[in-house]
Amino acid sequence: MKFINREKELETLEKEYEKEKSSFVVIYGRRRTGKTTLIEKFIQNKKSIYFLADLQHEKLQLERFKNVVAESLNDQLLKSIEINNWETLFKYIFEKEHKEKLIIAIDEFQYLAKINKAIPSVFQSIWDSTLKNKNVMLILSGSLISLMYDIALNYSSPLYGRRTVQIKLQPMNFFNFKKFFKTKDNDKLFQFYSVIGGIPRYIELFDEKKDIFTNIKENIIDKNSFLYEEPKFVLRDEVRDPITYFSILQVISQGEHKIGKIASKLGIETKNLTSFIEKLIELEIVERQVPVTEENPSKSKKGLYFIKDNFFNFWFRYVFPYQSYLETEKYQFVLEKIKSEFHLYASFIFEKVSLDYLLHKAQLPFIIQKAGRWWDKDKEIDIVALGENEILFGECKYWDRPVGISVLNELIEKAKYVDLKDKNRKEYFAIFSKGGFKKELKDLSKKVDNIFLFSLKEY
Repeated sequence: MKFINREKELETLEKEYEKEKSSFVVIYGRRRTGKTTLIEKFIQNKKSIYFLADLQHEKLQLERFKNVVAESLNDQLLKSIEINNWETLFKYIFEKEHKEKLIIAIDEFQYLAKINKAIPSVFQSIWDSTLKNKNVMLILSGSLISLMYDIALNYSSPLYGRRTVQIKLQPMNFFNFKKFFKTKDNDKLFQFYSVIGGIPRYIELFDEKKDIFTNIKENIIDKNSFLYEEPKFVLRDEVRDPITYFSILQVISQGEHKIGKIASKLGIETKNLTSFIEKLIELEIVERQVPVTEENPSKSKKGLYFIKDNFFNFWFRYVFPYQSYLETEKYQFVLEKIKSEFHLYASFIFEKVSLDYLLHKAQLPFIIQKAGRWWDKDKEIDIVALGENEILFGECKYWDRPVGISVLNELIEKAKYVDLKDKNRKEYFAIFSKGGFKKELKDLSKKVDNIFLFSLKEY
């Protein structure tokens, strides 16, 4: 796997490593986000022990870990010694002084906790009695977000308060996603991103020499492909009742965003849906959005729910509901359905990527304090960005044709409905376009200082 856009996380690990005292690092995040790649990159040319946990019997894992330690430290004697518990093995490792800091990385740590619920307490004891005063850097890494939180980050966990730093590995944004490819065709890369999102393992499956639909056919809807059942594996690892979660995600992917309407579609009471939604938000699969101008977002009654992860959004819209077709290899039927709706599907992702561009890449005359969507009754604005004394209104058009002045005029008209206490704010308007801009709009933007035009080609 390519090592891209993990420089900040690598820098955090290096800083911890350089400290004279011991370090205890927790790394967590979704499956396939590159946690193992990050650890492997970090421990290169350093004295280290790397162990990948699994769901084998604990005794077998302890034996395997002992042999990994023996190989890593070139200690042939250890292989012949019988060791019956984790504490004894860690004490043995530190019977000798380690002049160079020793890194001990246990990857997929949550599996140890799955096979033995006492593991967090065991490692608390190991840290307190053996490691905390030694020249060591302990790294516990895991991909089951909720379980890693419970066993290492939760206040009630025995390991709580021991860590010196934690790293949550997030999916790539579009601008780092592009670094995986050689092509400079931003629209093609955007199409790829709108389907697979920012998970490094998924990114590596898509072939830039092929178009989006060939990649979808070969890597997602083919029943033997790697991604065909991937969301099932992710959710089954994380939740107890996956069917209910699948149903919620399918309803959201098909356009229902109000919690009451989601509940109605599923035939359950809203109050019984809340815990499922909260779990999906915790897993960063779903997000709750409110109009950006809301003063108290957490209490707003205007909250809408969207699938945050691009791949989950695509899969629940086009794979999950059509699996009976895909199981019987009616791939062309599903592919035609995707083709007929793809422009509409991608336009919603274009709004998210355009907001990211505004926040991280665009040159503006003010600093954005917060930004997002805005809506009220039958009015909606794709992007509203607030500064200290400024406001920017943005419209996103994923059109093949150039955008003209009529789109700007419609945006200016809609902006009048945004109720702001500060009526003296400087107003700016931005158009984000896939297909460029008509001459009249470009000419106007050059004459005034409050109109910005952003093309997907520049992203």
